Amino acid sequence: MSDSVRPGVSVSESGVRSVESGSGVRPAEALIVVDVQSAFFEGEEAVPHAAAVQERLEDLVGRARAAGALIVHLQNDGAPGTSDEPGTKGWELHLPVIPGPREVVIRKTEDDGFHETPLGDLLTGAGVRSLVVCGVMSEMCVLATARTALEREYRVVLPHDAHGTYDVPPAPGETDGVPAAMASRVAEWALGDEVEIVAYAKDVPFEGVSGPA
Repeated sequence: MSDSVRPGVSVSESGVRSVESGSGVRPAEALIVVDVQSAFFEGEEAVPHAAAVQERLEDLVGRARAAGALIVHLQNDGAPGTSDEPGTKGWELHLPVIPGPREVVIRKTEDDGFHETPLGDLLTGAGVRSLVVCGVMSEMCVLATARTALEREYRVVLPHDAHGTYDVPPAPGETDGVPAAMASRVAEWALGDEVEIVAYAKDVPFEGVSGPA
C-alpha cells in the first residue's frame, strides 16, 4: 500500500486505513451492493458475522438513498443446483429494494459485475465518478467488480467492515485453512494502492449523482 496518508487518516499495522469520523473520505456518488442474497446471509450457509455485515450494509444503503446517490444491487445468477440458482429462496435479494431511477437491480452470471451487464452504461449515464463497493464474496465478486471499476478509472471506496466471505478450507497437504477475515483482508490488499480502504462503513459519506440515472 502507499505510504501517503491524508489528514484525519491513520494506517494500522494490517494496512487498513482508519478514518476519523467526518474527515478523510470524500463523498461517493454510487453504492454497488454485491450479491447480498439470502443464500449468503441466512441459515447454515451464511457468511461469518452475517448479521453484523448486514447491519452495516443497511446503513450504507439508507444513507445513500437519503443523499440521492445511485444504488445498484448486483444479483448473481448461480448455476443449476447452487444455493443462488435463479428462482430459489437463496437467490433472492436479502435487503429491501426501492425501485426507481436511483435504485436498480442488475443480474449477472460472472464475478465481475461489469461483465456483459448494463452497469458501466448506467454509471456513465448518471455521471458517476466515485463509488462504494460492498457485499460478498470479498475475494471473488467484490474483488472482481472493484478491480474493473478501478481499471475504468472510477474512484473506488471499499469499507473494510462491509464485505465478507467464507473461511477458506486447507489446501491439499496443508493442515490449516484461512479464516474468512484474513481472506477478506487479502482481497483488499490485492486491489493495490488505488482503492480507498476505509475501516468503518459508517465513515463513508454519499452525495447525489450529477446526471440522469
